[in-house]
Amino acid sequence: MDRAERAQGRVPDHRPYFFLSYAHTPPWGPDSGDPDHWVRVLFKDLCSHIMALTDLPAGSNAGFMDREMRSGEGWPEKLSQNLASCRVFVPLFSPRYFSSEMCGREWFAFTERMLHARTTGESVVPAIVPARWTRFEFSELPDSVRHIHLDDSGLGSGYTTRGIYGLIKLKRLREEYEETVLGLAERIVHVAHESKLPPSRPRDYEATPSAFKPPGTGPRHIRLTVAAPTRDTVPQHRDRQPYGDDALGWNPYHSESTRPLSAVAEDLIRTLDYRVTVASFDDEDTSEHVFAAGAHEPQVQGPGILLVDQWALSDEERRRRLKTFDAAARPWLSAIIPRNRADIQCRGPEGQRLAEELERAMPTILDRARRSDHRIAVNGVPTLTAFTNVLPAVVAHTTRQFLKHAEARPPQVPHVPRPRLLDLSAPPGPGPENPEDDDKGEA
Repeated sequence: MDRAERAQGRVPDHRPYFFLSYAHTPPWGPDSGDPDHWVRVLFKDLCSHIMALTDLPAGSNAGFMDREMRSGEGWPEKLSQNLASCRVFVPLFSPRYFSSEMCGREWFAFTERMLHARTTGESVVPAIVPARWTRFEFSELPDSVRHIHLDDSGLGSGYTTRGIYGLIKLKRLREEYEETVLGLAERIVHVAHESKLPPSRPRDYEATPSAFKPPGTGPRHIRLTVAAPTRDTVPQHRDRQPYGDDALGWNPYHSESTRPLSAVAEDLIRTLDYRVTVASFDDEDTSEHVFAAGAHEPQVQGPGILLVDQWALSDEERRRRLKTFDAAARPWLSAIIPRNRADIQCRGPEGQRLAEELERAMPTILDRARRSDHRIAVNGVPTLTAFTNVLPAVVAHTTRQFLKHAEARPPQVPHVPRPRLLDLSAPPGPGPENPEDDDKGEA
């Protein structure tokens, strides 16, 4: 179905209105029955309301949940197809939800789809409608979720304090449950029509990372640094369209994206439940970032990723600093080299020469990447889609290297000599006026 025709209303849109994402409750015993029975009840009630609120034809799927097909063949593909086509994502928040890797994968896949639509200018309205399944503490929310607005207005006080599970289990709250579910269905339909999120290509479920860090781990941090010229410093013969007022404005995929690459990368890394610091390589104190103060031992810093435009190598000083950076780069420092295949200058003689300069400037980091499973990251990432696919792999690899090397070797503390006790029985030595005499006496 053509996306433009659907947007103009010429082709009916019969996609599911929502994808219900929930944490599966494990059975507590042989006679426990179906522990997710009440989730199924909620799903059916939401579908009934949405069929009444929309013009979906008979036989259409108003929503999707994976309960029926988890044990069948091909369920990962079915899951991915619905995450790529549904209009709204409805996560059922509970303490178990944020510790579920499956829920984390679903959240990442849908959020990546929204980020891509925002980057390409197709949709800017978030299409996530979270719902309270049980009570939970806001302090338990992962960083990747905190930016999502949890709107409780119009859903009742019982919903806020007990969640949908509490309403559905208590007969005396049946009316409030019906009111809450109808309000949630109305919200799903409203957001679907407002966001107009286009479908995307299904993501490989098995290769999809989780948006939630593993339980028991502390905050994770990535330093993202951009090495690129500006619109005013790029060589005169270079097309200025990919560049901005500073390095962070660099947009190598400008034919696909309306946003700078650093902003796209920052949003995607946050979706992986990381805190991100973004900086320009030109503003970095390379010696401070790479070396310990007063020594030649590298500092133990958090994982870092360097986004490099090969045209940054046209500046001699920047080229020298990149060599210094590479010579001292620890295993937890990685690089990504975007090289838009639609950029004719990147394939021309000057582009080839700068690519060779890059190889000479950063042999250590490039060689490490080519011995890993994400070598495309430094061989020239040709499209925006390829960039968003490889970035999570680079983040995971860089984090693993940090955990493997850096945390096992804490930073060295400078040696401070113990003060010598004053021996009152010894004859007085030379005074501070003549320190050279003191040195001779020690000899």
